[in-house]
Amino acid sequence: MIAKAKGRFLRVTPRKARLVIDLIRGKHTDEALSTLQFTPKRAAKNVRNVLKSAISNAEQGADVNVDNLYISKATVDGGPMLKRFRPAAMGRAVRVLKRTCHITIELDEKERSEEHTSELQSHSFISYAVFFLKT
Repeated sequence: MIAKAKGRFLRVTPRKARLVIDLIRGKHTDEALSTLQFTPKRAAKNVRNVLKSAISNAEQGADVNVDNLYISKATVDGGPMLKRFRPAAMGRAVRVLKRTCHITIELDEKERSEEHTSELQSHSFISYAVFFLKT
């Protein structure tokens, strides 16, 4: 493990956040960032922020090539629940649990194969799309 970042007490359910985490587990960081940017889930924004934080933490370390970082471990754990009540039929009240989660991402360094780097260069449409979204 080269770097680690945690997002704690995030107001998204762990079950929904795990769907997003499963998309990026094991990928290189640049692939994961572009995947999260175009994922239409609300949890993707939180996961993207935690991933950016982990990349930033890795840059602070010595002798780390940021281009070779990949997500070695990504977990979503349940956090505390906010307990609320809403009215129900016949004068009753039912409990509503507003769930929170803790997202942990660990990065490690792995050399990329030549095939993979040439494949990324051939898929320049992603960077092309990102360029137009930023402008």
